[in-house]
Amino acid sequence: MKAFVYVSLKRSVLDPQGKTIEGALRKMGYQGLQDVRQGKFFELTLDGGLDRAQAEAEVGRIARDVLTNPVIEEFRYSIEE
Repeated sequence: MKAFVYVSLKRSVLDPQGKTIEGALRKMGYQGLQDVRQGKFFELTLDGGLDRAQAEAEVGRIARDVLTNPVIEEFRYSIEE
């Protein structure tokens, strides 16, 4: 199984890197942008020792305890067989 974890700043937290990217894209002539937010992506390969429910619980725990700063970041994840 593989788990894909996406970590981003909470909407209530300013994202200066996202704003810089947005400004650069506008200067390069890209149109239709309303907002750019940046984040982190993690791909975790899980061994076969966990069933789906256990894998979801473990990935949630890893994301919450290690991959994010819960004060300023949020996460979501998906798991593929």
